[in-house]
Parts: sequence; C-alpha cells; structure tokens
Amino acid sequence: MNWINGIIKIAGRSYPFKVDKEEAEESIRKAGKNISDILFQIKQHYDNMDEQDLLAMAALQFARKTIELEDSKAGSTEQVDKLNLINEQIDLFLKKHTNC
Repeated sequence: MNWINGIIKIAGRSYPFKVDKEEAEESIRKAGKNISDILFQIKQHYDNMDEQDLLAMAALQFARKTIELEDSKAGSTEQVDKLNLINEQIDLFLKKHTNC
C-alpha cells in the first residue's frame, strides 16, 4: 500500500497525518480548511478568546452540524421507507385489479 504523508496547519500548529489514498488526503485538507474558516469567523466575533476556546467553539459548531445532518438523514430514510410502502401498496392494488 502506498501511504501519503502530509502536514496540516490548524490554529497556527502543524499536525502530521498519514493516509492510504489521495481522496483521504484531499478530505483531510478540506477539513483543515473548514476548521480554519470557522476559527476565522469565530475570531471576528470573539477576538479576545484564546486558541483553546476558539477550537472548543469550532468543535461545538462541527458537532451541531453533524447532528443536524444525521437528523436530516434519518428523516430522509423514514420518508423513503414510507414511499416504498406506498409503492408496494400501489403494486398490490394494480396486480389485484388488473387480473380481474
């Protein structure tokens, strides 16, 4: 397996990483950019916070977004299940009434 080594900077610190695919490297770089963007936004509103507090606020935002995505995904799954049930009922109805 070809491992890719990299370094990503978050809040002024460098963090090494090692991944097994280019796609994973790209997603880590995107995640790092998202963190940096959110940290920048938070700093605009709370410029007197230290880095630890800024990172905690960023983590809170990411956790909230993750929960929202999970909730919307669960809602979508329920809707798909309901649509599948309706589809099955329609199929049964059509089979019953077209065989008469």
